[in-house]
Amino acid sequence: MAMKEWLARSKLIAILRGIKPDEAEAVGAALVAAGIVIIEVPLNSPAPFESIARLARAFADRALIGAGTVMTDGDVARVAEAGGGLIVTPHADPAIVVAAKRSGMLAVPGFFTPAEAFSLLRAGADALKLFPAEGASPAMLRALRAVLPPEMPVLPVGGIAPETMAPWFGAGAAGFGIGSAIYRPGDPPAIVAGKARAFMEALNQGRF
Repeated sequence: MAMKEWLARSKLIAILRGIKPDEAEAVGAALVAAGIVIIEVPLNSPAPFESIARLARAFADRALIGAGTVMTDGDVARVAEAGGGLIVTPHADPAIVVAAKRSGMLAVPGFFTPAEAFSLLRAGADALKLFPAEGASPAMLRALRAVLPPEMPVLPVGGIAPETMAPWFGAGAAGFGIGSAIYRPGDPPAIVAGKARAFMEALNQGRF
């Protein structure tokens, strides 16, 4: 399934930074039940490849599972071996995009400038992660959208809350990566479910 198709199902990517393998399946179940079916485990989490493997085994038929904070080609290979289907980076590295595509995975690399964005597009990125969004603005995204291909999804990541999504959508965001606003290390599934519902309610109310 293409990234745009996944985003049509789930405009939010849940970023589970700090999750442990024995927590992953229950938290993943809470997210999927709430309607968030794109899940990323950053590689600076404890035993991230094991968490990715557990999530992939449990939800691969109904969710896109992958890794964030991917820094090397070796990381890409290990994510593929764990059953992941998504590679997300915090930075603009075309080589990682190429490695992800070679491994049959979707690639959502990070960028902050037009030069970075276009280098990643040439490498084959499936979507672009505007990061850190706290240092940007909807006005910046609107200006970027004027020159980026209209079909290319842009996902702001960093500092997004249910009440701040509307201006970003108005500027052309296709969705968001949500980190600590949806999961903090140690959060039980019930807490994650409540946070996820708040985001989904905001999406539904705004008809985004």
